[in-house]
Amino acid sequence: MQRRPQPDPLLWAFLPYIAVSVTHVVLLSLESPAAGPTKLLLMPLLAVPVLVSLRRIQERTAQALILAALAFSWLGDSVGALFPGAPEVPLMLMFFGIAHLAYIALFIRHFAQRRMPWWALVYAGWWVAMVAFVGPHTGGLLFAVAAYGLVLGATAAFSTRCPPLVTIGGAFFLASDTLLALRLFLPQSLPAWGSPAIMAAYAIGQGLIIAGALAALIALRKRAA
Repeated sequence: MQRRPQPDPLLWAFLPYIAVSVTHVVLLSLESPAAGPTKLLLMPLLAVPVLVSLRRIQERTAQALILAALAFSWLGDSVGALFPGAPEVPLMLMFFGIAHLAYIALFIRHFAQRRMPWWALVYAGWWVAMVAFVGPHTGGLLFAVAAYGLVLGATAAFSTRCPPLVTIGGAFFLASDTLLALRLFLPQSLPAWGSPAIMAAYAIGQGLIIAGALAALIALRKRAA
């Protein structure tokens, strides 16, 4: 009797992240105080499939870049809890900016499978539009917001040279931070569902980037074997 193929353990490793992401977005929608603690669990849970796949990945530098991106993303998520009283937005921009630099290095070094398509220019247009639209409302943070937008747009642009999951993840990450910028600097422009939408796009974006990156790294090792 032929055995059914067993599900890849890597797929199971994503389930806690998916479950907590859904829970977090629902709690945000209900304006529950439990939404804060669930947010702090997201990046550690997304690191689980990375750790599960360590033996199946040959590129140690890629592993380090992925874990660094998740670690600094977690710091960005945790600014309010870890640094009470500190200026929250500048710290968020710094930590997430470093996370994006790690992703950019990952994409350029390991996952550039094709030339950047012409439509990736939309991300340059997005940066110009965001600086023009949001910039006048950022006060003393104009330079920091513009610099962060540059690395965010670069992450999305370089993701277009990667496998499709990574490309889609990069777009969702950019959409999340676009909505976040509107909430921070033009709060009247977002409806009540703004916060759940921000975190839903963020969770999808991060999850797809990691899933696509891990799948590509595992496939690369299989081809080399």
